[in-house]
Amino acid sequence: MIRDNQKTFNQLHVVLDGLLIAASYILAWYCKFVWINMETAGTGALDQGTYFSFLYYIIPGYLIIYYFSGLYYSKRYSSARRETANLIKANVIGLVILFSSIYVFKIRDVSRGMIMYFFFISLTIEMTERMLIRKALRGIRRRGYNTKYVLLVGYSRAAEKYIDRILENPQWGYVVCGILDDRIPAGTLYRGVKVLGKLGNLEIVLPENKLDEIGVTLALQDYGMLEEIVNICEKSGVHTKFIPDYNSVIPSSPYIEDLTGLTVVNIRHVPLSNTGNALIKRMADVVGSLLLIILFSPLMIICALLIRITDRGPAIFTQERVGLHNRNFMMYKFRSMRLQVSDEELKCWTKKGDPRVTSIGRFIRRTSLDELPQLFNVLKGDMSLVGPRPERPQFVEKFKEDIPRYMIKHQVRPGMTGWAQINGYRGDTSIRKRIEHDLYYIENWSIGFDIKILFLTLFKGFINKNAY
Repeated sequence: MIRDNQKTFNQLHVVLDGLLIAASYILAWYCKFVWINMETAGTGALDQGTYFSFLYYIIPGYLIIYYFSGLYYSKRYSSARRETANLIKANVIGLVILFSSIYVFKIRDVSRGMIMYFFFISLTIEMTERMLIRKALRGIRRRGYNTKYVLLVGYSRAAEKYIDRILENPQWGYVVCGILDDRIPAGTLYRGVKVLGKLGNLEIVLPENKLDEIGVTLALQDYGMLEEIVNICEKSGVHTKFIPDYNSVIPSSPYIEDLTGLTVVNIRHVPLSNTGNALIKRMADVVGSLLLIILFSPLMIICALLIRITDRGPAIFTQERVGLHNRNFMMYKFRSMRLQVSDEELKCWTKKGDPRVTSIGRFIRRTSLDELPQLFNVLKGDMSLVGPRPERPQFVEKFKEDIPRYMIKHQVRPGMTGWAQINGYRGDTSIRKRIEHDLYYIENWSIGFDIKILFLTLFKGFINKNAY
């Protein structure tokens, strides 16, 4: 069965991918030179043999890229969406490397059009292949084949959540055949899964059942037995996995350090705590903010003049916000409200129809033009181009008590735009959802992620429907 031959299945998948890459390349050559464009290869260009000789480098190169893009992991758990995203990423990387190689090695007369044909044909064929494999495997699992039988050791919140996930995803092909626990009476059912007996029965149950996996789901108060149970499970030779009962504390991808043999689990992985990552991001902020200040300087001058003409007073408004490491700073914005005495300023968000907002202010708030002066905050180092939006001190004091993990956002510099903002959580929207997106950004930061957010901001980040 496939479950016993995952390694062999992956090897076959690699071979199949190699054949499909070769077929895509050959098909691209025929599309370019025979069927569509009718160009003559070999006359003032490379001949067919030279083109096909490139496959000696393209096939292993693409397979290596596919491997490091996570395309040969088990499909039992991975989602189709994630696999498709990884496949697109891998093919884009391959395309960039191909074009770079042409220029670096000065390979003349290579058809760029043929390479683009190869990119689109390969991507289409590979996506179709993976879709068919995924459907076939899930169809087999739904029919009861290629099924993995799991015994859970310990009744806990983790056990219940694990059972919930398994029942919600029958295509994974897992069946929970029972639970062992000392505190819950035998015969107790949770969503059709029965408590079979006590933990002491483990050494009796293991030889009698043809189990594929054991899930250790002990409750926190039973962790004193963890080492003994793991030893029993591993002695049986059955694959054992640990499903901790503290998932509410530890994220899905914790950062683990090895201190000369001592495992240290960081509660939260913050890539920007790395000096190198922080330096790269800061350099990108300085260069990016300078370029954007130059680019938007005419627009900022027009906004400042309109504010001065329509409502006498300063064009720039400063407001205290909380930034990196909980340090307060003064954030710059174009003034969009009438002048107010500082101690009379209403300590609340702007509401629809707010009388404090000026006529020009309503426009610059809706289009986010009021935030352009924050480019100078980025240049100073108070903010970043991308990051969680900063909040006023009084709201920070309130939210840190009401919303779990709210203060984690201050482990990085606040940003002009962010993952929460381009997903629609701006202005008067759910703070909890905003924090969820901010935490995802903090834990998954990369310079590529920043570029993606900046790119998406161009299309969905400027118009703010929740700005009044």
